[in-house]
Amino acid sequence: MLTKTKSGLLRYQCLIGVASILFALDQITKILIIKNLRIDSYDRVEVIEDFFYIIHVGNEGAAWGMFSDYGEFLSIVAVLALITIYLLRHHLELHRLPMQLVFGLLIGGILGNTLDRLVHGHVIDFLDFSFPFSVPYIMPTGHYPTFNLADSGIVIGTILYLILSYYDTRVKST
Repeated sequence: MLTKTKSGLLRYQCLIGVASILFALDQITKILIIKNLRIDSYDRVEVIEDFFYIIHVGNEGAAWGMFSDYGEFLSIVAVLALITIYLLRHHLELHRLPMQLVFGLLIGGILGNTLDRLVHGHVIDFLDFSFPFSVPYIMPTGHYPTFNLADSGIVIGTILYLILSYYDTRVKST
């Protein structure tokens, strides 16, 4: 268990562990994709018939391909986000284990996608889902935008942060 007497990196061992594991898994899966599937081709591996595929997409933008002409800007924003997390670590209560999990996911995801931008000039996406229904404004064709493990960490981390923040606000107000 982490205590207040621990200092330095040891105090954030869960955060560092989660970020490192997510980053490593993200990069390993992307290496496998690069070695086995041609980028932006019709090559794909059907995992679950008519639902889940593995493909190789180069996403030059952010989520859903937004800001595709601003890769360098997105890299700068990512680095600024990491610096901000570091500077606000006390305010963000990163000494708490749940927050370390949340920010470990966020940091691991940010690092994974930023490394892609710096090395490849784009983010490598490969998880591709097609649903038998559509959702207006989100997936009007039933096809969900292709993503990767880093994206999953960022989304899950953000959702968990919102849940924890809501819970913490309710507990503090009672």
